[in-house]
Parts: sequence; C-alpha cells; structure tokens
Amino acid sequence: MDAENERGLRRILGGDPEGKCARLLDFAGRPGEDVADLRYTGYFDATYRDVLAGCEGLLARLN
Repeated sequence: MDAENERGLRRILGGDPEGKCARLLDFAGRPGEDVADLRYTGYFDATYRDVLAGCEGLLARLN
C-alpha cells in the first residue's frame, strides 16, 4: 500500500490501535516506503521487485 491507502485504512480502523496495519515493504526491511506504482512509473520490473521482496518478507515472518 502507499501512504494514501495507509491513511485511509488507519482512519477506518480508528488509528489502528491493535497495530495490524503495515505496508508491504515494511516486511522487506524498508519501512514507510511505497511499492513502485506501475501506473505512474511505467517500470514493471521495479514494481515486481518491490512486491516480491515484500511478499518474501511477509512469508518469512509467518514461518
């Protein structure tokens, strides 16, 4: 998610009192960073690398 999505989600959750809201790249050791937005950058490879890194980090945390 990007910063705008995070703000909206935190608003819906009432500030995320249980700490369940996280960006995908938080799991890749890149807290607070946005996944490269393909619509704006046009760089599929950058978006793919960000999503892959975030998913691998999330899976590692779940194991």
